[in-house]
Amino acid sequence: MKRVVIVICDGLRADMVTPEITPNLIRIAKAGAHFQGHGGVFPSTTRTTAAAIATGCKPGRNGLEGNAVALDLGQGLEVFSVGPPDFRDKMHQAFGRTLKVPTMSERLRDHGGAVIYGNASPGAALFLDPDGYGHLIHRDLAFGPGRTTLTPHGVSHDTQGDAALTKRFIDEVLHDRKPALALLWQCEPDHTQHEVALGSPAHLDVVRAADAQAGRVYDNIRHDIESGDVLLICASDHGHETIGEIVDLEEILVAAGLKDAKGSPDVAIAPQGTSATIYLSPEAKSRSQAIADHLQNDPRIARVVIGDDIAALGLNPEGGIDLVVLGQANEDVSDAGMPGTAIAFQGDLKIANSLGCGQHGGLGRYEQSPFLICAGAGFTPGHVANVATSVLDIAPTAMHHLGRPADDMDGKSLQS
Repeated sequence: MKRVVIVICDGLRADMVTPEITPNLIRIAKAGAHFQGHGGVFPSTTRTTAAAIATGCKPGRNGLEGNAVALDLGQGLEVFSVGPPDFRDKMHQAFGRTLKVPTMSERLRDHGGAVIYGNASPGAALFLDPDGYGHLIHRDLAFGPGRTTLTPHGVSHDTQGDAALTKRFIDEVLHDRKPALALLWQCEPDHTQHEVALGSPAHLDVVRAADAQAGRVYDNIRHDIESGDVLLICASDHGHETIGEIVDLEEILVAAGLKDAKGSPDVAIAPQGTSATIYLSPEAKSRSQAIADHLQNDPRIARVVIGDDIAALGLNPEGGIDLVVLGQANEDVSDAGMPGTAIAFQGDLKIANSLGCGQHGGLGRYEQSPFLICAGAGFTPGHVANVATSVLDIAPTAMHHLGRPADDMDGKSLQS
């Protein structure tokens, strides 16, 4: 039986996949193909990318357009984090749906099924299979087909938790259940990168730990990969930049008289890390150009995108977002010498931004450089591919290996 195994090392940027730092990923790359022109989606956030990986469709098509989004649940626009377990129900309340397009779990429900083990945020796990077509196991929630309640795995949100979850994944999923799709999503190195200097010893330690778990998975399915039965996809969802400065867009717009007050529903600012999305109530729509002009005059802001131009970012200009704010990004190095520094934003929702530590969500060179390695049938061992690929290509590649259609996805199969 054909199977696909996906291992996500959350937040691991491509330039860190080296023989010195990630010997196991390099070992897997030598057994398969290493894609050097790989890119992410916008916003380059975990939950957005989880939905993009699950569906093979851009955020504007799949319906999840940020790590934080504004919804009107009857009291005007309010910004919500996608991370908590109950956000899925809020989204369903606002729109009568979750994602607009099918996930891999839905496509495979009658064709071998999907089992997902996740250790990132609950929201990131949920939007891999928000409507419960397969099995999803997370430390805070778990369900089977039909969203029947199961026992959460309860591991810690760190390298030790990733290691414990990997062992369970190998024993319970790879050796026992053997579904058509098995997906393991580690929280590291992303979890720690938000709290330490990029390139520091603490950062390198968690990268090596994530690499070790990928190696454990590979060693347990190596013979099935070599036989052509199993396709292994090792990847990350995005990279990271160092936060050089934090800009509070809510304070700026309130001070300029372009937002009524902090937390007011007329202008809802959803921070995405190194970018932000802005939603306008009907009575505030006329302020769109004034807001864009005011923010564009701030030297810390690279670009403000409005109107139909939002579609070029992969978002839906008719889906509620009125403006997108992109922070400046450059090649300045972190305290530990890693290149890539960007402006981070706050909005109506105050997110965890730590000056001098890692962040993502925008279009900076390094946050838009996740890695991708594929080993199995259709991938020449040792091949280094310099063609442009995307996280959107993961789902159609998986479906191609499993003999399932994927013509309606935005990505393309990379398997020959």
